[in-house]
Amino acid sequence: MYKLSRRSTLRLQGVDERLVKVIDLALSISNIDFGIPADGGLRTAERQKELFDKKLSKCDGYTKESYHQTGKAFDIYAYVDGKASWDRYHLTQVATAILQASAMLGHNVEWGGLWKGFTDMPHFQIK
Repeated sequence: MYKLSRRSTLRLQGVDERLVKVIDLALSISNIDFGIPADGGLRTAERQKELFDKKLSKCDGYTKESYHQTGKAFDIYAYVDGKASWDRYHLTQVATAILQASAMLGHNVEWGGLWKGFTDMPHFQIK
C-alpha cells in the first residue's frame, strides 16, 4: 500500500475532501505509486492565468475557470523507479485505481484521459 508524501499532501490543501478520500483509497489499491505535482491541486485565478499564458491550460482563470480553482480537481504523476513519470501506460494504471476508488466511494470523478477532442492524462475532476 502506498501513501502520499508530505509534499503531495500539502499540495492537496483546499481540494474537495471527497477527492482526497478517492486518492487515499486509490493509493491502497493501485499497483503503481503516485503523487501530486506542483500546481496539481487548488489554484488561484492568477496562477491559472499564468498556466494559460504558458499554454499549459485551456482555462484562463477568469472567463473560463478551471475546476482546480474551486478545489474540484487534481493532477497526478506516477512514481516509478524512484522518479516521476508521465508515461501514458503508468498514468493509465493509476487512473484505473482512481476511477475504481471513486466508484467504490460513490463519487462521480472523471478522468481527462478519456475526454474527446483532447486528453489531459494527469487530470481528474469531480462533477
